[in-house]
Amino acid sequence: MRKKFVKRILIFFVVIFLFSLIYIPLFKDMKFGLDLKGGFEVLYQVKRSDGKKLTSNDLNSTYDVLRRNVDSLGVSEPEITIEGNDRIRVKLAGVTDIESARKTLSNVANISFRDTDDNLLMDATVIKGAKLGYDETGKPAISLQVADKEKFLEATTKVSEKADGENIMVIWYNFENGVNSYEKDKDTCGEENSVCLSAASVDQGFSSDVIIKGNFEKEEAESLATSINAGSISTKLNEISSQNVNASYGEDVLYKTFASGIIGMVLVIIFMTILYKFSGFISGLNLLFYMLLVMGIFWLIGGVLTLPGIAALVLGIGMAVDSCVVTNERIKEELQNGKNMKTAYESGNSESWNSIFDANVTTLIVAIVLFIFGESSVKGFATMLMITIFATMFVMVFLNRLILKTFVKTKVFDEKPNKFIRYNKKRKFLKEINAIKLTTKCFIFTIAYLIIGIIFLSVSGLNLGIDFRAGSDVTLSADNLKENVVKEDFKKLGYKVNQIDKQSSKEIYVKLNDELKEKDINKVNNYFEEKYNAKTEVNVVTDIVKQDLIKNAIYSVLIAAIAIIVYISFRFKFSYAVSSILALLHDVLFVIILFSVFKIEVNVIFIAALLTIVGYSINNTIVVFDRIREILNLNKGKMDEDKLKNIVNKSITETFTRSIYTTLTTMIPVICLIILGSEGILPFNIALIFGLIAGAYSSILLAGQMWFLIEKKKFKKN
Repeated sequence: MRKKFVKRILIFFVVIFLFSLIYIPLFKDMKFGLDLKGGFEVLYQVKRSDGKKLTSNDLNSTYDVLRRNVDSLGVSEPEITIEGNDRIRVKLAGVTDIESARKTLSNVANISFRDTDDNLLMDATVIKGAKLGYDETGKPAISLQVADKEKFLEATTKVSEKADGENIMVIWYNFENGVNSYEKDKDTCGEENSVCLSAASVDQGFSSDVIIKGNFEKEEAESLATSINAGSISTKLNEISSQNVNASYGEDVLYKTFASGIIGMVLVIIFMTILYKFSGFISGLNLLFYMLLVMGIFWLIGGVLTLPGIAALVLGIGMAVDSCVVTNERIKEELQNGKNMKTAYESGNSESWNSIFDANVTTLIVAIVLFIFGESSVKGFATMLMITIFATMFVMVFLNRLILKTFVKTKVFDEKPNKFIRYNKKRKFLKEINAIKLTTKCFIFTIAYLIIGIIFLSVSGLNLGIDFRAGSDVTLSADNLKENVVKEDFKKLGYKVNQIDKQSSKEIYVKLNDELKEKDINKVNNYFEEKYNAKTEVNVVTDIVKQDLIKNAIYSVLIAAIAIIVYISFRFKFSYAVSSILALLHDVLFVIILFSVFKIEVNVIFIAALLTIVGYSINNTIVVFDRIREILNLNKGKMDEDKLKNIVNKSITETFTRSIYTTLTTMIPVICLIILGSEGILPFNIALIFGLIAGAYSSILLAGQMWFLIEKKKFKKN
């Protein structure tokens, strides 16, 4: 038996080692966001210059203009995404010359029609646009719609009269004299990154719409039509938010965040080993599988790793451990009830399944809502959160149980189950908590806190970040910066300082009420570089973006709450759902009030933190409700108020240890991020700490008691 045990331990470690080696090349190819690599991000609102309604074709053509402009910058792995019906977001990681990048992006597309000697025949004003068409044989072609038929006839006639081989009309995208020529570019004409879009032979003059034929694939014809439209439509780009991050700052953040994540994971493994001995140690090591799987999936889907994404990953570690805590606590109970090792292991796994499943599904609901309504960084957080949930179910539930089962089968722990999992052989349970007796005191304290807090919140308000107040944030990095001097500098430049804080001896953070435009940003950058040799990072958010963010934040919270009510009502009963939502409302208000009291900045990632708290708090509450439901099913028959009271007290008592342990294991990596991580996600991590404390309190001392009060009313009615 011991030989089998040792053999399986060796196999387990070898598999982990080999699996880790496979992933080394993967991490070299991982794409990092601006906050970890530095660079430039801008969000444009697209409008038509002629005031007409913007169409999807207009938006796609503008996207094509931006894509070609980005290509000319030579940026590796740029991100260009269409958001909604009139927004395009561009992310250029690694860009250092922000001023040049801004100018290049905003270049207007210019389509021109020329002969083989590069003489201009006509410009984009002659055509209305282009679309996918088909020639007489059914092959893909480009249908060119003519606006000025007279000029088009003149140009096509002129080309058709040239000698064979020269009767070619060349379509150019942003042709530059002295740089481009048909002689030089004809071999690459029609290729994806070429400014020479097409070279078609013309045999006669045309005064109507025409078909451009060629050996086009459907995708090629569509791409060419989009490029022609890009130069013929009348759209303008309105910059509504922007951000630039210094590269050295990004690298420093990346190092700190990963270091804190690794330290947090090591501490969780140690904590689990102390808590649950062998089963805790194996579960802790399976976190390595878990992390590698999460990162692997994220890499496969082409995800871009950002600070919020890493925060979701580190948070996921705590949530993954929760499934192990729930299962191990169940196994302990079965062993304390006198069952043998094999039976206790199987029963513990079986009885913990419902709690784990429901808790992860409710968190998944929150992640999906975040993904639908969140903007760029929040979407990244939501994507990582969804991946961690699926990885938890596969690695920390299915795989972890399978591995531990192989060790249980060796029968090494049959005589000494306490070595497999730490438990009290004398069956000394936690003294029963009279949670119902504490109800009045807890409710008085909670209501008093919420009333005083809401009054304070209404008077003092929140310290709103740029995302929710609009304006500009400027971070200056240089030696010997003084707040009062910097404030005077901004006053000289003509900008009103809303708030100024010294982040460190070399860094000052300034909030401006003004929405800095391109020329303003360049002025600020140049001024502080010349005076202090300072590196500047400027974030700008307009009122348009602010309104959308607030609207989406409200939608996110409401829809997440409704979805959770529906799910819990389906899986449990409506009374459980109402109690859960009231507990969640308490947790959210608890965090918001503390942020107001301590004047911690509220930014867009704060909403992600709130919804994560919702997901995690419901996780705790569901474990309590699952135990109430289980005991109710075991006590079928006539039910009265005293029996109901005892069931709630017993359920809270039996899940109390689990609630404390799972809160602590989640806190460990979050605390590591607060101590060692970046200030960029400090508000997020502080919100999580407050939320975890509030969630533990509400699940132990509020949710079950509120359910009891609702159910008690039914007895009075009946």
